[in-house]
Amino acid sequence: MGAFTKRWVIDKRRGRRQKISRLRQRYQAAKSDGDRAAILKKAHKVSPQMSVEQFLSPTKQESAGSTA
Repeated sequence: MGAFTKRWVIDKRRGRRQKISRLRQRYQAAKSDGDRAAILKKAHKVSPQMSVEQFLSPTKQESAGSTA
C-alpha cells in the first residue's frame, strides 16, 4: 500500500514546479547578466535544494534541441 500524501504537500509541490518553470522562461528571455542573477536568486528562494546546474539544465536542453 502506498504512502499517504497530504493534499497541501502536493499543492505546494505543484506550485513550486510552476514557479520554477516561469522563472526558467524569464531566465531565457533575460537580456542582461544582472537580470539573470536576480532570477537565479529568486529560484533559490523558491527551491533552496535546487542547484544552479539543475535549474539551467532544462533550458540548455531546449536551446540545444531547437537549433538542431
